[in-house]
Amino acid sequence: MSKVIAIANQKGGVGKTTTAINLSASLAVLEHKTLLIDADPQSNATSGVGIDPKHVKTSIYECIIDDVDPRNIIIKTETPNLELIPAHIDLVGAEIEMINMPNREQMMRKVIDKVKDQYDFVIIDCSPSLGLVTVNALTASDSVIVPVQCEYFALEGLGKLLNTIKIVQSRLNRKLEIEGILLTMYDARLRLANQVVEEVKMHFQDLVFDTVIYRNIKLGEAPSFGETIIMHDAQSRGSLNHLNLAREILQKNGMTKMRKADKKINI
Repeated sequence: MSKVIAIANQKGGVGKTTTAINLSASLAVLEHKTLLIDADPQSNATSGVGIDPKHVKTSIYECIIDDVDPRNIIIKTETPNLELIPAHIDLVGAEIEMINMPNREQMMRKVIDKVKDQYDFVIIDCSPSLGLVTVNALTASDSVIVPVQCEYFALEGLGKLLNTIKIVQSRLNRKLEIEGILLTMYDARLRLANQVVEEVKMHFQDLVFDTVIYRNIKLGEAPSFGETIIMHDAQSRGSLNHLNLAREILQKNGMTKMRKADKKINI
């Protein structure tokens, strides 16, 4: 049975797309067939797995607005077990075009329902907003991962996002859960970063993933090569962090038979 996970935070620059790309690749490397859906008009998840958005003629936009069959536009990536539904800049107009549609919050769910049974995981990279496309993604998902940057403004707006998730839960998708809050861009040398980690864990406790994504040069380099971190440098800390995250999600969902001692890579 497949699981649909949205990566969402209306605050930009917190590592949503980096998480979406590399979590998807990690799940795929761990032999779980994974579909990455780029639901951000910036198309960074598309380019981040090596697909040039300029060459994308049909995307998630056409699936939502024109009822194009998503099975006809899925793209295989260089990572085994990882496939993509791309985005392009036209997705900006979807917010306006969906306004008068009946059941406008359910459009992405209809798209995903056509393909999700082919995959173990469907990962949705959301745009940095709480607009209609993001609400569609949350309505279509089983759970949501919230990346939180380990910096001063980390908690700013987080309450608003959690409130939006509660509204979606109560009105549109009762099964939606918070998969976890993911601390990103962590630098252990900085007192402020450690304070943010402590504060987030104090406020949200068990909702916070054990895995923390460290700042890593290779992680920043990989998108410029159109590669996931695993393809770019499988031995880097960024790669090991995302593999740990994938293992933690598998463990949480009862999808691994590994011994507890083997579920994490020590770094």
